[in-house]
Amino acid sequence: MYKGNVSFKEMMRITGLSDRAIRNVMYKHGIQMNRAQSSGQPRKNNVNEDFFKVWSHEMAWVLGILVTDGHIVKENHSICFSQKDERILRIIANYMAADYVLTPFGKTKKTPTLIIHSKKMKQDLELLGINPCKSLTVPFPNVPDEYLSSFVRGIIDGDGWVGHEGYQMNVTSASESFATKLLKVFHSWDLNSDIKQHVSQNGNTIYRIWVRGKISVQRLSGIIYHYAGNDDFIISKRISMTKHSEQPFYHEDLNDHSKWRKVGTKIVHISNSNRISFRTNVSKSILEDVKKLALKHNTKVNHLIENGLINMLLQDEFHNYQTTKSTDRIQYKSTYDKDLLAAIKKLAKEHNLYINTLIELSIKHIDIKTDRGDSSEI
Repeated sequence: MYKGNVSFKEMMRITGLSDRAIRNVMYKHGIQMNRAQSSGQPRKNNVNEDFFKVWSHEMAWVLGILVTDGHIVKENHSICFSQKDERILRIIANYMAADYVLTPFGKTKKTPTLIIHSKKMKQDLELLGINPCKSLTVPFPNVPDEYLSSFVRGIIDGDGWVGHEGYQMNVTSASESFATKLLKVFHSWDLNSDIKQHVSQNGNTIYRIWVRGKISVQRLSGIIYHYAGNDDFIISKRISMTKHSEQPFYHEDLNDHSKWRKVGTKIVHISNSNRISFRTNVSKSILEDVKKLALKHNTKVNHLIENGLINMLLQDEFHNYQTTKSTDRIQYKSTYDKDLLAAIKKLAKEHNLYINTLIELSIKHIDIKTDRGDSSEI
């Protein structure tokens, strides 16, 4: 924060450390201190203070994230963005030409938070109706139609939920006026949308604005990602929303590389909530080989089997498969992704094969580099 020109007074408030404790940290690391900054006179961070003055798709997206998942500090001129995916924070800082300054982590604070200091920006946000303590009263800003799609993309990235099957999406808000206006926007886009409300534990009414149905979610994705850049969106949400499109979006999300798989033209979601148990008889010797491989590469047996099954589904020819029955089969029970198992059952039926035969045959298709990033291959 000091290198980002945050004053000692501000650092004391954020960190809870005393002036002397902060100085001790500086001395320990050999940092030469600026007299004006250490005396408590705040200096401006590097930031484009006119960012919220001029509408653009980048500004609209950042504003959407701010009104749903950001925070304006009442006591000073700080604007904060919190995101589990720090990649998003770096994009925001880049768009705003801002110093990349994160608030420190603590015992309970684990989410990366970008902090921007600017009195002018705070004043510009007030002109847009965005004020501190906004959660219950935040209005839906008067966004020009040209930039409305990018603003909604920011809303969904900030506080939206998308079902991984691509059939529904919702945004949560404690502001009735905001929720009502967002619903009108969805209706204007001819989406199947409605509002549900419930009372939270602290007595506040919470509004959930839903978009339901494969066609509506697909149509919504076409609208909000039309002006998106190469990376200004939550990857997993875009994958889910475009799952049923003619050209579904796919990206190797390195933060969660085991969550998605591309099978032909389909995007397959791999998660605990989408897994089902399946029991069959599998060759003991083959299973032992896979167990050794899993131990070597610090992964799970069923993950490797799924890897082989997925790669096998990508093959065009199945008629050359040897279907000789193994003589050492033992019972093997595990969990598999529901969509993947359904695809394997369909494949077995089409080629008059047993599922356990396909599982055994899939072992030769295991590719470690597509499972854990290793360069070795079977």
